[in-house]
Amino acid sequence: MSLDQKEVTPAPEQLTLTKRDVARLERLAKKAAPKPRKEPGLLARLMAEGAQSRLAPGATGWNRRGGGPVNFIEPPVEIQGSSVQVCGFWPFVNGAGLPTIGVPLGRHLLRNTLVTGDPVSWFLNGIISNPSAFVLGQPGLGKTSLVHRLIAVLSAWGVVPMILADSRPDYVPHIRALGGQVITFSPGQGHLNPLDLGPLVASLNGIEDEKARDIAINEMISRRRSLMEGIASMMLGRPLKPHESTCLSVAINALDPNLQNPPLLGDLVDFIRERPEILRQNVLAYDNDHEYDQRLQALLDALINLGPSGAYGDMFAQPSDAHIIPGVPVVFDISGVNENDSVLVAAVQSLCWNLGSATVSAEQHLASAGKRKRRTYFLVMDELWRILRASDDMVHFIDTITRLNRGRGIGQIMITHTMNDLRLSKEHLTATAWGFVERSSMVFLGGLAPSEMGNLEEVFALSSKEKALMTDWTGEAVVDPKTNKADRRPGAGHFILKIGKNPGTPFVTNLTDLEFEISDTNSAWEMVRS
Repeated sequence: MSLDQKEVTPAPEQLTLTKRDVARLERLAKKAAPKPRKEPGLLARLMAEGAQSRLAPGATGWNRRGGGPVNFIEPPVEIQGSSVQVCGFWPFVNGAGLPTIGVPLGRHLLRNTLVTGDPVSWFLNGIISNPSAFVLGQPGLGKTSLVHRLIAVLSAWGVVPMILADSRPDYVPHIRALGGQVITFSPGQGHLNPLDLGPLVASLNGIEDEKARDIAINEMISRRRSLMEGIASMMLGRPLKPHESTCLSVAINALDPNLQNPPLLGDLVDFIRERPEILRQNVLAYDNDHEYDQRLQALLDALINLGPSGAYGDMFAQPSDAHIIPGVPVVFDISGVNENDSVLVAAVQSLCWNLGSATVSAEQHLASAGKRKRRTYFLVMDELWRILRASDDMVHFIDTITRLNRGRGIGQIMITHTMNDLRLSKEHLTATAWGFVERSSMVFLGGLAPSEMGNLEEVFALSSKEKALMTDWTGEAVVDPKTNKADRRPGAGHFILKIGKNPGTPFVTNLTDLEFEISDTNSAWEMVRS
């Protein structure tokens, strides 16, 4: 067989796939192949970490909707050094961020953030240890307007404002707008009996617990005695002698031992003139009428001067026309008192302050006995310089009131112009008056000249920047040449809030239109301006 004739084995047939089979096999292979792992994006990470970031911020901030987390935080540069080496970094003019608790005061001058705070709210939240504040600043820079803001908001929160001596008056329109009580007291306008502490004090006799009742009544008897001694010493221009003080106390207690039937000044004068045996024993003039009269003549002169025959008519000699209504905003309008008669101004202010303080204290005693609701009060003591200039004894009177207010549920704020207003005739009296500012947990410092700061620099560690701000705020307003009218003074409404020696917080208070209407201290010039 030739080569050409050899048998040839045929090639096997090849597998042929349809297009449909090819597509199916490719899908199966793609499905079986391992998939590459994809890193989660920012949104997925935020959602995964959302449960943890609702309670506390993470390393990059609040990882939640509206939280604004950051992708990278650059660590700050840390420097260590002694106080001498790094002294340029301290003190700063602006303090740390304040808590958003209390009355909205205004806008931060450096950060443009909201500044809030008041002595009542901060005390209740444990931020300060004493519910007291002090406001200093030259006239016309907004001290009263700041206090109006505090009164408006605190009254809306249930705190009862008490302005116990409004001498201009600045607060009468505000208290009327709040539906409060306005008591007018001045020569020819109203009467206040200094021996009558009000019906609420008289109701202390209804406390069932004998010990609690005695404590309450004895406190009010002591208040009444101190008030009468203070007023009598103002009339005499000197402190009462021991036998005069004893006689006055014994006579008042003999006429009204349980605060049920308050006598009038005329009754007190007549009782002393009758030379009762109980007074003879205390004056040590048992059978000698001449000696009795001689030892008590000065006291009688002071009491007669307060009566209808004296210089002030019957304003102290008649029954009280009105008594403080507990739980209602109240203001004593004493604008009719002659401001040039410093003795009368001080006597009226001390009487009004004592009546207000006695009413609040009596309410606290009744609340402890379960007979009344306990309330919080906000005491405003404006134009402090007036009463301090009248008598040296008044600084001690104010010192006693301000030290005890915390225990009675009273927050307080005192207002005057400069530290020079608290500089009195004797050094120890000046130290006591300056103590009002030092003990205040919150101090609002407005525009002050360098010579008006007193010991503020030592007490509150004022920095050079803080002092420069206060000095700049004393500038006068600039006149617009186009309108020939001046804007507000550049420092109006500007204050530095100081808490102890911590860096201050500078802010500006902007009043609403309604606040302008009730806090305009220049209303007497309205006719001229129109």
